[in-house]
Amino acid sequence: MAPTSDALMVHIIDDDESVRKGLSRLMRSMGIRSQAYDGSECFLNQNYKSFYGCILIDITMPGMNGFELAARLKADGIAIPMIAISAKDDEETKKLVRDLGVKFFLRKPVDDQALIDAINWVTRKEQPDEP
Repeated sequence: MAPTSDALMVHIIDDDESVRKGLSRLMRSMGIRSQAYDGSECFLNQNYKSFYGCILIDITMPGMNGFELAARLKADGIAIPMIAISAKDDEETKKLVRDLGVKFFLRKPVDDQALIDAINWVTRKEQPDEP
């Protein structure tokens, strides 16, 4: 089940076009708005500071990788929930993403239901209380 807020936005940051398209299609099928970016720099050029949602970030990308983006957002005091996705599934990677405040780590290929559950969990925790 998709989160209920109309304002929910999932930002998908991955250098692999087929991954971006697949994840965007999955979001659309679940009624979740999404925006895809081919790298961290493209994401940072957008107005990302004021939205309700989360970021799906690939850890290993050319240019600014997922670790660097998470560190930058943390240093800037931006608390957008992040879900890391990567084919790299070692303890060092998992520790680094945890230390940077990433809420979930999912291994590629990502299980659709696990991803939707992760999005529901991180966005439910940040959803504003209703009157």
